[in-house]
Amino acid sequence: MRKIEEVLRLKWGHQLSNRQIANSCLISHTTVREYLDRARLAGLSWPLDPALDNTTLEGMLFPEKPALPSTQRTMPSMDYLFKELKRKSVTLQLLWYEYRQGNPEGYQYSQFCHRYRQWVKKLDVTLRQEHRAGEKLFIDYAGQTVPIIDPGTGECAQAQIFIAALGVSSYTFAEASLAQDLPSWIASHVHAFQFFGGVTQILVPDNLKAGVTHPHRYEPDINPTYQDLAQHYGTTVIPARSGHPKDKAKAESAVLVAERWILAALRNHTFFSLAELNHCIAQKLTDLNTRKFQKLDATRKDLFDCVDKPALIALPPIPYEYAEWKKARVNIDYHVEVDRHYYSVPYQLVREQVDVRLTATTVEILFKNKRVAGHPRSYRQGSFTTLTQHMPKSHQRYLEWTPSRIVRWGEKNGPCTKQLLSAILQSKTHPEQGFRSCLGIMRLSKRYSSDRLEAACSRALRISAYSFKSVESILKKNLDQQSLLFDQDETDPSSLHSNVRGKTYYH
Repeated sequence: MRKIEEVLRLKWGHQLSNRQIANSCLISHTTVREYLDRARLAGLSWPLDPALDNTTLEGMLFPEKPALPSTQRTMPSMDYLFKELKRKSVTLQLLWYEYRQGNPEGYQYSQFCHRYRQWVKKLDVTLRQEHRAGEKLFIDYAGQTVPIIDPGTGECAQAQIFIAALGVSSYTFAEASLAQDLPSWIASHVHAFQFFGGVTQILVPDNLKAGVTHPHRYEPDINPTYQDLAQHYGTTVIPARSGHPKDKAKAESAVLVAERWILAALRNHTFFSLAELNHCIAQKLTDLNTRKFQKLDATRKDLFDCVDKPALIALPPIPYEYAEWKKARVNIDYHVEVDRHYYSVPYQLVREQVDVRLTATTVEILFKNKRVAGHPRSYRQGSFTTLTQHMPKSHQRYLEWTPSRIVRWGEKNGPCTKQLLSAILQSKTHPEQGFRSCLGIMRLSKRYSSDRLEAACSRALRISAYSFKSVESILKKNLDQQSLLFDQDETDPSSLHSNVRGKTYYH
């Protein structure tokens, strides 16, 4: 349902074409058309009613399909279609719609397009892109890097140069970062939007790993964090097709110009910090954007101010905060593990898979695209963050495992096992927080004998090691078969030696 909502947002909220929506949402254009047709038949409008849940929405969009009649179908003249498509704003979808008005039992949209494209496949037409004001921002990294010397160690790091250029004015932004990783990629986008003072309708990046998780000619997989940034700024990500540099010719041109007029101009400089490099890039960037074009009596800044800037989408009040997305499964203790810290969710979601959105300060947990829990982020490994309202009133009703059942199992194995499991549960603010450790100890009985596990629990009790890892370590190192050092009697002949002073020495 999340993708369907995104399709409706991009179509009705941003008036994008079906193919643009398909590239952004990683689905085929025919699926986009189907979703929109179903939404119209269901009488939906944007924005959707907040009270409309996923189950109701699915029932409205996907009722049972009536069987299609099998009849003979004809196509309109291919020459007619070819000529009509050259007219302004005419699309294959419009022509198909007109065709179906006169032929209700004719071809579906996918077959209609397929047959036309098979006919026109012999044509070798080179497309010259015509950009619209504020529509696209082309993004790439320069092939060249700039060395930065660490003044303390003398080590040399290669700075990566991020470049973004607007489609109409070619107004360019450049910034250096230490890597092409996801945090640097997102931070450079935020800085670029602040530099332009707005956001374009479409972002056209190259198939960089940070932005596009799985490059694909038709359906590239956008990184969830990058998609999150696009939603925050109300824009759309449509990556260039892999192996098609003409899709991002503006970015290729901007990279070439930046390498010539910025990086080459700084070739004789030695930089000792990233801030110093970015300061020099900013100065050269001003020169580039205020230099006149060779065949046009205007500068990039002039065109930006009068064409692109008025058409940009306004920036939101708060800049995007970097966030990572992960998937997690709710454990029987109604907590999810994130970087070895455990956060509670409503107990009804036990064993369900959820999406986790992580920022530097918060953890948001979503189930079926609906926020079900939020916590301040904690970096204490092995600890729990639990909200009282997430806990069930009766664990026996909702959970398969309970503290009493765990303790009864320990009693069957031996008194020390029972005592250790009880101590683990009592050491936690909420007993459920000790379930994971107890279940881990219970699973050790599948690898080790009951006597060894009992001995290991006895040793763990004596050294106050109330954790699964301690018991596992004792068994792995065979310490359960050895006596503790402080159990050794000082009268034991092995402990008598002239160099051993004994405890009375310190009185």
